[in-house]
Amino acid sequence: MVARKSSMRFQFILIFLYLTFAVSTLPAYSLEVVAGGTTVAGTVGEKHWITFQNRSAAASNGDITTRLLIYGQLGTEENIMTALRRGRVQYVNMSAAVTTTIVPELALLYIPFLFDDYDEADFVFDNYLFHTYGELLEKEDIHLVAWSETGFSHIYGIRPILIPADTHNVRFRVSSSEAARLFGEALGTDIIPLGFTDIVSGLQTGLIEAGDAALNLYVQWGISDEAHHLTLTGHLFGTSIIASRKSWWDGLSARQRDILTQAYPSAEESRNWTRKEVEQDLVAAKDKGITIHRISTKQRQMWKDTTANVAGRMIETIGGQAQAIHALILEAKHKYAIQKNAP
Repeated sequence: MVARKSSMRFQFILIFLYLTFAVSTLPAYSLEVVAGGTTVAGTVGEKHWITFQNRSAAASNGDITTRLLIYGQLGTEENIMTALRRGRVQYVNMSAAVTTTIVPELALLYIPFLFDDYDEADFVFDNYLFHTYGELLEKEDIHLVAWSETGFSHIYGIRPILIPADTHNVRFRVSSSEAARLFGEALGTDIIPLGFTDIVSGLQTGLIEAGDAALNLYVQWGISDEAHHLTLTGHLFGTSIIASRKSWWDGLSARQRDILTQAYPSAEESRNWTRKEVEQDLVAAKDKGITIHRISTKQRQMWKDTTANVAGRMIETIGGQAQAIHALILEAKHKYAIQKNAP
C-alpha cells in the first residue's frame, strides 16, 4: 500500500513537472495588429509602416505580427476612420483634416502661416500639442501614438504666382475643409472644391489653374506634370496622426504597449526621413523642368497679411476649445522665440 502511494506521488510529480515545462514553452499571447492607411509604395510613409512591422516582430520574438493595409485597400481616410472605430483595424494613419470630424479643434493646425519653420513647429508640437490633442482624442476613444508630418505646403500654378494679387480670380483648387475654403477666399480666388485624385484631370481640362499641396504630393502624384510653377510659400505645416483605438490599446499588456510604442519610428527619425524626402522631391522637381519660385521676406509678409483674418474666422467656426488652444499655440511660439534668441 505504501509502495502504491509512493508510486502515485511520483507520477503526480512527473505530471506536474511536465505540465510546468509545457506551459513555460508555450508562446506568449500572440497579437495581430492590422494597420490602415493610404500611403504610396517607395515613399517615407511606407518606410514608417515597414519599420513598425519589423521592429514589433523582432522585439516580441514574433508574438506580435502586423498586417499592412496601408495602400488604400480600405478606401478613403473616412473609411479608415470608420474601420478603426469599429475595431476592424488597430493602427491607422489619418490626416488631421479627416480627424477634425471627431476633434474639430485639430483644424487649427490649418491656419495659414501658423509656423515659420520646422524648428518652431517641432517645439510647439512636442511640448504643447501632443498632450493637448491627445487628451481630446482620448475622449473619442482614440489613442494618439505619434505625429506624422507631410511637410510644408506651397502654391502651384500653370502660371507664376508670386504675390497674393496673382491669385485674384484664378480658378484655385481647394479641398472640402473649411480652412481651405477660407484660405481661398482670403486670396480672392475663384474657389473650386475638388477631390485630390481629380486635381490632375482638373488641370488638364482647365477646370483649375492653381492650388496648394505638400511638395511630395505635388511631385509624386503628377500635379507637377500639369502645373509647372511652384512658389515656396510654406504657408501650411501639414501633419497626420498615427493612432489606435484607446479601448483596444488599454486592453493590451504593459509589455505589448511598450513594444508597439517603441516600434513606430521616433519623432526624430520620422522627421529626418520626411525632410530628406522633401529635399529629394525638390531636386526631382527641378530636374523635371519645374520653375521654382522662392519668395522674399517682403513677399512672404504680404501673403501672411492677406490671410491674417483666417485664424479668427476659423476659431469662431470651430468653437469648443479652439480659442484656448490657439492661445496656447501663440504662447508656445513666444516661448520658442525667447529660447531661440537667448544668448
